[in-house]
Amino acid sequence: MEKIKKLIRERKAKVGIVGMGYVGLPLAVEFAKGGFPVTGFEVDALKVRDLKAGQSYIADVPSAEVAALVKKGLLGATLDFSGLKKQDAVIICVPTPLRKSKDPDVSYIVAAVQEARKYLKRGQIIVLESTTYPGTTKELVKPMLEAGGLKAGKDFYLAFSPERVDPGNPKYGVKNTPKVVGGLTPACTELSGDLYAAVIDRVLRVSSTEAAELVKLLENTFRAVNIAMINEMALMCNKLGLDIWEVINAAASKPFGFMPFYPGPGIGGHCIPLDPHYLGWKMKTLNFEPRFIELAGAINSTMPDHVVARLGEILNTRGKALSRSKVLMIGMAYKPDISDHRESPARDVLTLLEKTGAKADYYDPYVAEIDLEGELRRSRKDALKKIRTYDCVMIVTPHACIDYADIAKKARLVFDTRNATKGLKGKNIFRL
Repeated sequence: MEKIKKLIRERKAKVGIVGMGYVGLPLAVEFAKGGFPVTGFEVDALKVRDLKAGQSYIADVPSAEVAALVKKGLLGATLDFSGLKKQDAVIICVPTPLRKSKDPDVSYIVAAVQEARKYLKRGQIIVLESTTYPGTTKELVKPMLEAGGLKAGKDFYLAFSPERVDPGNPKYGVKNTPKVVGGLTPACTELSGDLYAAVIDRVLRVSSTEAAELVKLLENTFRAVNIAMINEMALMCNKLGLDIWEVINAAASKPFGFMPFYPGPGIGGHCIPLDPHYLGWKMKTLNFEPRFIELAGAINSTMPDHVVARLGEILNTRGKALSRSKVLMIGMAYKPDISDHRESPARDVLTLLEKTGAKADYYDPYVAEIDLEGELRRSRKDALKKIRTYDCVMIVTPHACIDYADIAKKARLVFDTRNATKGLKGKNIFRL
């Protein structure tokens, strides 16, 4: 234990990151910037090629930063997992999707741990960052790693630390976002906490791996439930003939006891649509019905249908049928100013529009193309120059680089699902 503590203190501990995606790469860069020798382990040959060439494929990580660290010999990447045996710490940052049944798919975690087990050595720190259900580290990862004879907490140190990456956030990154760490034993917590504290401003140590796992699920379940509540409030306002945005802004003037959330066409991304289901699945195995989670999921998942139905009503005010209309969707990413379109509600809206018979295009300066149910769809680069050729422009993702005042001026109809046209007036503007 003293040996690894000394290596961390002197920044000589070799850090291996398994999975160099939107979580792994920023973390690897932060450790390398802190002076630690870092190796990224990947199954994607293109990512390894780019990293070796000093190229970043993550928008939040500048290529110049990667190139400088590669040149200094502090950051490397490989497809050869045998290099794990040289690492003093191994941090697993692989995806954790859901199956179609909404059950957790931990196959990526299993595959990563199997590789780590092959090369596990005494004194090594193993940390899981992949979002998962409470109990994964102790019930799944620990037995797999101990199968070779070494014991967690004694021969090696096992912990969980939830990733808290927020793509496109200019204010909070890896370094200044507090890091939560929970180890299998006090020694595991201490060492893994020391490792992160060497490069991250604030580390919060919790009592167990289960507590650390639940922290991430609480964070995103909180958001999912509150987004569902405000989405339902938007549906109510539509029935009542009220402006949900006006109501929210007025409520937000209260300096205590209220936190504004905003409605939209649904929820997307790698966390909020998925994480609550991990917790819900776990609780069902304990014969506990997670009613808030299920209700929130039901409400949020119906928002794309509501948006398309509302669009039909708007077109009807001009004597147009949705099935015979040409619609331009602004935005395909799941949130503003990023290129990530995983689980984006815009994908569902586009699919639903086409099922009605509408002719639908999309424009997104960050998302050049998407695979939609096996068909490749591309952003219409010239769409903003042809606004008048569309019966309605629907704002789904409000990127800051787009001139919405100009769109409102030129478009026949605007359906704004995100309040991007706030402050603009016009009989052609309709809001969610």
